[in-house]
Amino acid sequence: MREKIESTGAEYISCDEYDFEQKLTPADGKRIAEDMSFAIEILVNSTLAMDAALLKQIKQWNPDCIVADSMALWGKLIANKLNIPFVSSTTTFAFNKESAKVMQGSLKDLFKVIIQIGKSQKHIKRLQENGYDIKNAIDIIQNDNDTNTIVYTSPEFQPYSNTFSDKYAFVGPSIRAANDEFNKTREKLIYISMGTVNNDMTNFYKNCIDALKDSDYQVVLSVGNQVDISQLEEYVTKSESKAQFHVLPYVDQIAVLEKADAFLTHCGMNSVSEALYFQVPLVMYPQTREQKGVAFRVNELGAGRFLGSDSIADIQMTFKELLQRLEYKEHAAVISNSFPKCGGSKAAVKKILAVCS
Repeated sequence: MREKIESTGAEYISCDEYDFEQKLTPADGKRIAEDMSFAIEILVNSTLAMDAALLKQIKQWNPDCIVADSMALWGKLIANKLNIPFVSSTTTFAFNKESAKVMQGSLKDLFKVIIQIGKSQKHIKRLQENGYDIKNAIDIIQNDNDTNTIVYTSPEFQPYSNTFSDKYAFVGPSIRAANDEFNKTREKLIYISMGTVNNDMTNFYKNCIDALKDSDYQVVLSVGNQVDISQLEEYVTKSESKAQFHVLPYVDQIAVLEKADAFLTHCGMNSVSEALYFQVPLVMYPQTREQKGVAFRVNELGAGRFLGSDSIADIQMTFKELLQRLEYKEHAAVISNSFPKCGGSKAAVKKILAVCS
């Protein structure tokens, strides 16, 4: 991220000197999303690894404000420890007792969370022993109404936005400009991507190819680097399809979404926000609890459809339904229109400067 940070004029300071390399695998990435106790262990390990050096640096800098990602636990804890004004930057939906109803889904999911909170307590104790004022796992995962918080969505899209205090600034998603130009060559363009972490899904991509090969669609599959792309390219060649397929490890997602008519997604918050910004309706195939919460909200607002299974028949039927019924795009447009009203980066800056002063 160094080049991106320095290009803004900000000073970049590496944390390479801190001994907190986790050596996580793609499987661990999926586990973090599902196992709260494991995720909290990672956060606590990172916080304590940086503790002494970061405290020393921040005392030297003497900042007027600390802004940290909501999952960069060390930011908030050190700000509280040193009595420095703090702003939480929340790139998911804001999370409290009300919005948790969306994020946790079934009673089974809720029961799993309760068990994981109990398992997390030994890690919380390690923080307490190092002088951090934190009571339990809920203090880590929940946005509290006393903390100044920037959330990158609109009040209309955020579940239960009326239950958050006036310390919250809903500033809308941060959408970059496209870096490339994508050429749309068919009347309908379908984009398929399952994100960058849990995307080792060769059979799923093959089913998508089989489901769409007899259509007149242009189809872009962004499959990441965990899939042997030559297998999929060979599969497309053998399928003798009418559809036009582009199978790539990576695409400029913004450039594709500017032209897309439908998006099959794992429902990561960033991907969903970008799609809705461009009024693209969604076929939703979430893999983690957080993604299921985002998908639930999109479905609730009528801007997408759940994919029931990865079967060829379900994929065909869901895309047909989404593309034939205009209300999905209309509802996506309603959410999209709520984003610019939030103020964007200028509103975020205004919030931070208000906390500084």
